[in-house]
Amino acid sequence: MRSKVHIKSHPLHPILVGFPIAFFISTLLFDAVGVWRNNESFLQTAYYLHSLAIISAIAAAIPGLIDYLKVVPPRSSAKKRAGQHAVLNSAALIIFIGAWVEKNSHDPGITILVFFEFLAVGLMGFGGWLGGTLVHRNQIGVDHRYAEAGKWQEKHIEGSQDLVQVANTDDLKVNQMMLVHANGKRIVLGRTEHEFVAFDDFCTHRGASLADGAMICGTVQCPWHGSQFDCKTGVVKAGPAKNPIPVYQVTVKDDKVFVDTGS
Repeated sequence: MRSKVHIKSHPLHPILVGFPIAFFISTLLFDAVGVWRNNESFLQTAYYLHSLAIISAIAAAIPGLIDYLKVVPPRSSAKKRAGQHAVLNSAALIIFIGAWVEKNSHDPGITILVFFEFLAVGLMGFGGWLGGTLVHRNQIGVDHRYAEAGKWQEKHIEGSQDLVQVANTDDLKVNQMMLVHANGKRIVLGRTEHEFVAFDDFCTHRGASLADGAMICGTVQCPWHGSQFDCKTGVVKAGPAKNPIPVYQVTVKDDKVFVDTGS
């Protein structure tokens, strides 16, 4: 059995996404003015902006895809929203690429401006709104943890045994948590004032990652809507969640922490 530890980093997607937005909108504006005034300089500038927009959009899409696969919690409302965000932005990019190809074979006209660039900017705007919702409502890429929570710890454990060693006793301080991937499950290991606890990394309300929440006095709170669960029993202590979370048996031996993933 081998383990790999990863530290959650801030995604580059929110940083890079501003460039294609600026370039795509500028392309539309310069093309519109160029056609309206029959100004070749504006049209030429729009062409350069168009090329930069496509390059920057592809660059922004790469960390966005990584975030979708690695950061957004699976089976959650954020996963569905992130999928819609990706589809809309991909459609906008494809339309802009089509318009760019058209520009290389014909003079840009009203058809390109209205049916290609304007439509693509509209799709991109709606996709951007969904992206903002992911950040502000689902807190994707936001480090909002409480004081003394420690660095985000994420461990991938390879093996098929139910009982797996997930940490050493000195890896976590009181009220700190670690996200463990083992046997196809996402399990949160936490340390309370009295013991180590392990529970499912899935809020039963909307699927948020509980490892990204707060754990205090044996209670873990969901970062999205504030649902609270007992870390030891998994029962709901405060809504809006109504169903408990699965918990796992934890054993400590020789300063090593083991979790029974089959419990």
